[in-house]
Amino acid sequence: MTDHTEWVYNYFNYFTEIEEHFQRARGTSLFLLSPLDWALIESWKDSGVPLEAVLRGIDTAFEKWRSRRLKTQMVNSLAFCAQAVLSEAQVMAGTRQARPSRETKPPFESEELRAYLRFNASALPPEFHEIRATLELLAAGVDRYRTDLETLEQRLTVLEEKMLALVRARHSDDEMLAARQELDRQLRPYRAKMTAEQIAMLEKQYLERHLLEKAGLPRLSLFYMR
Repeated sequence: MTDHTEWVYNYFNYFTEIEEHFQRARGTSLFLLSPLDWALIESWKDSGVPLEAVLRGIDTAFEKWRSRRLKTQMVNSLAFCAQAVLSEAQVMAGTRQARPSRETKPPFESEELRAYLRFNASALPPEFHEIRATLELLAAGVDRYRTDLETLEQRLTVLEEKMLALVRARHSDDEMLAARQELDRQLRPYRAKMTAEQIAMLEKQYLERHLLEKAGLPRLSLFYMR
């Protein structure tokens, strides 16, 4: 079983470290990741791709790009690194050793967690009243989760899945088709760098993010406290 401190170390550093590492590799600290990029990071996280594999993959992809004689365009998406990240993950799968256990301070104080949960509850419209009530209950009993963020994150994931199911029912086929066509347009230059499984996961994450953003609903994961 994964050590709790190891879970906290990996999970809450995952997105920010990847974003900052990509910006450094690209040489433009003000570069903003796109919705496609964020969905790709989320798909790596959910697939269990180690943070180290992503960082190494980014470095490898940029090393290859810089070695080209002709650089027809700048690297404008993390998707450019997808193939290298997959290769690094496969290498690490057979060689990775467990990180030594470390003492880690819980990344959030109880009041921070409580405020975050209550803010998200207040952001939900009336038709999401059951999810809002559950968030309020979690906020009221948040002290029990301060040192067990993994369980709290799992509960929030379940709530977000319920929220997504309600949002999907409100969207027309035409709206979903338009979102998928936009995703296909953005993915077209990078499809050859990804496996079918990667593309399927990325499509899922991208469309879910699109649905929630279009509906003006908050993301519930603790990562979005950052």
